Amino acid sequence: MNNFTPFSALLGGVIIGFSVVFYFYMTGRLAGISGIFENAITKASQRLSNLAFLLGLVIGPLIYFNFIASSAPVAFNITHSYLLIIPGGFLVGFGTRLGGGCTSGHGICGIGRLSKSSIIATGIFVAIGMLTVAVLQQFGIYL
Repeated sequence: MNNFTPFSALLGGVIIGFSVVFYFYMTGRLAGISGIFENAITKASQRLSNLAFLLGLVIGPLIYFNFIASSAPVAFNITHSYLLIIPGGFLVGFGTRLGGGCTSGHGICGIGRLSKSSIIATGIFVAIGMLTVAVLQQFGIYL
């Protein structure tokens, strides 16, 4: 239970919720990351707002890592292995196309709209994630 941090989880959820509502209010579009990424590449009319959103996804963790992480109660590590990062990125991209969206689109926006397909997709995401962690830990692989 060392990693159980209810205050920071609640705060993060509230910030994400307000961000999704703010993005929808400003653009009239849902904040699904795979859709935003695709539109940043394919739709010139939406490029600026989409690129700004994606830039925020990069800047936020950098701010956290450089200014807040040193005082965080729980340290975490992310792999630096390109042999894991690159294929993982392609698999995530393939999965978002196959599933008709990503965890942010289905899990945050879709469930908020009570979409049955989003509820099912999010349940599958969570179950497969849990299964993946269990299998990796069974083989002594901790990423």
